[in-house]
This record gives sequence, C-alpha cells and structure tokens, in this order.
Amino acid sequence: MVFDVITIFPEFFTSILGCGMLKRALAGGHLEIRVHDLRDFTDDVHRTVDDRPFGGGPGMVFKPEPVFRAVDALRSGGFTPASREHGTANTEQTCGSLVPPRQQGLPVILLSPQGRLLRQSVAEELSGEERVVLICGRYEGVDHRVAEHLATEELSIGDYVLSGGELAAAVVMETVTRLLPGVLGNEESRMEESFAPVASPAVFPAKHRSRIDTDEPEALIGSAAASPMVGGNPSGQHGLLDFPQYTRPAEFRGYKVPEVLLSGNHAEIRRWRRRAALERTWRQRPDLLAVLPLSRDDRRTLEEIKGAPPVAVEA
Repeated sequence: MVFDVITIFPEFFTSILGCGMLKRALAGGHLEIRVHDLRDFTDDVHRTVDDRPFGGGPGMVFKPEPVFRAVDALRSGGFTPASREHGTANTEQTCGSLVPPRQQGLPVILLSPQGRLLRQSVAEELSGEERVVLICGRYEGVDHRVAEHLATEELSIGDYVLSGGELAAAVVMETVTRLLPGVLGNEESRMEESFAPVASPAVFPAKHRSRIDTDEPEALIGSAAASPMVGGNPSGQHGLLDFPQYTRPAEFRGYKVPEVLLSGNHAEIRRWRRRAALERTWRQRPDLLAVLPLSRDDRRTLEEIKGAPPVAVEA
C-alpha cells in the first residue's frame, strides 16, 4: 500500500516513520509512504501556500492552486525533486517518476474537523486501497474548492481542533497500516482488541464466519474445539471494547487477578471475557452497543450487568 502525504512540514514525519510498527511495515515492504512538500507546487519566489480569507476574518487559508497541482502531479505520476519517499525505514531524497496511480477511484482525503469521523470501519475500508493521498491542512483551513472539487472525502480523527493535519495523517496511517496482512506479528491480536471488526469477506475466510444473532452463547464466546470465528473474531468481541488484560504477578500491592483467569478452565475464561467486554462497553462506550449485533444471551447478560453495581477492587 502507498500513502502520499501533502504537507508544508515534511520533516514532521521523519521520527514517526523511523520507529515502531510503521518502521517495520516500511522495512518489510508492506508499505510505502511518500511525503511531499506543498511549497514545491507553488509558482512564486516566496513559495506562498496561503492567503487572507475573502470576507475578512482572522488567520490565513491554504490557497487552492498548490494543492490542486500537487494532486494532479500525483495522479499523473509526476514528482518533484524535493519529494521524500519512504520505501524503507530511512528518509531519502528521490528522483524519477512515481508509479502512475489508478486514474479513477484514487482516494484523496482532506484531513479536516468537518470530515467523517475516523472509526475502525473506515480504517478497514482504506486498508483495501492500493494508494491513498492525504492532504494536511493548516492555519484557518483550506480553500473550500479543495474539499468540493478535488478531495474524494474529508476525514476527522475526533471532535476537537488541531493546529494542522499532520498528526491526523499519522493517526490514519497507523490505524490503516496495522490492518495490512503481514504487518502484525500475530494476526489474532487485532481480532481480539477493542473495535475488532465484524465479519469481512475480504479479511476472513467464509469457513470461519457464522451467524452472529444466535441463541447459542458458545458460538459467540468461541470454542477451542470448533474455533468458530464469529465476525472473524475468536473471542467474539464484534466491536466491543476489549476485555481487561492481566499478567504476572497474580497479586500486586494487594490487587489480585480475577481467580477465573488462573483456573485453567478455558470455557469459563471465555465466558468471563465476554461478560467483561460487555460490561466495559456498557459503562464506558454505551453508544457502541446500539449498533452491535448481540445474541439473546448477551442481552440477558447486559440486563444482569445493568442491575448490578460496579465491582470494587479490594485493596
């Protein structure tokens, strides 16, 4: 997969791309990230990318011309000598043309607080693309003609305002990259975490998918013998928040790990984890439950949870 990032601060991405999962994905050939300086697509001696807004008001607005030129160059396979290509873990100055993208359907995303909210389902959509262009805004925003006539969509990472789109672009790349096959050392780890996806034919084989709205709790909890990956998820999370995780020591400063996790009874552990995930989601993100497919067993469990006070941790 290829990300083309258009920004006025290309140096922002140097440290981010030089560590962690993105570094490993780049080094392993799963990913290319090409960072392009928007100022290289200007035509004046001052390399101007912004101007005062029509109608007055504070701050400056990105001009449309450099942004349109940058995206046009990428669509046509063009490049600038100052573009930086991350095909490995290192940052390099590159020359030579980029591989021309698909002329139709190239996602061009403007990072904007007015955009669609980035959720795991959106990341799943983007992980199926071959190439994505990310436009990082700054100042008071970007000339609206970019959003109206150039970008295929606007995307927001949350209901708050940042000084620029660079942090948002980094979040998008991290979220999407970890969904690419082969990037994570253990593919099951992303199927058991918060917001784990519901069944996706592109990601999970049909033999591992089964009907979600079922009366059989074991089909949702998962069975070590049958391994029914409902929604592609062996723990049956289906978009719930993740269940609590513990490790050694079993007791720390008087705080004990739940006994069931030390029992060795895997069926009971799966039941406990399912209940814990339901409870955590209900208490912390009840909005998620409104759109999730739940079995009758889940609904009974939720009624029990709602009628009980939170479990206090004994000192």
